[in-house]
Amino acid sequence: MTVSPGIRLKRPAHPGGFVRHEIIDPLGLTVTRAAEVLGVTRATLSTLLNERAHLSPEMAVRIEKAFGVSMDTLMRMQNSFDIAQARARADLIDVAPFDASAPRGVV
Repeated sequence: MTVSPGIRLKRPAHPGGFVRHEIIDPLGLTVTRAAEVLGVTRATLSTLLNERAHLSPEMAVRIEKAFGVSMDTLMRMQNSFDIAQARARADLIDVAPFDASAPRGVV
């Protein structure tokens, strides 16, 4: 099954950047204050906001509880970002299509 290239998002947003630009900055929060609100360390939040860390489901729940942004939306953003990253590296993954007619043990 192939999906037309026009259907895929080429560069989906990282949820950390979204949280920074759509929540933290408009509210005038510092990273330190936002981390306090979320109950995490400043370093943990900073790595997410700077798009160097994956959004965990637990962090998504924290953001939902504190700021009202749906955990489901945030996790879909992370999934879309991860898919785009994997697709960008697909040529580096050396796997041949499965051939059911090939004898067992033959690669």
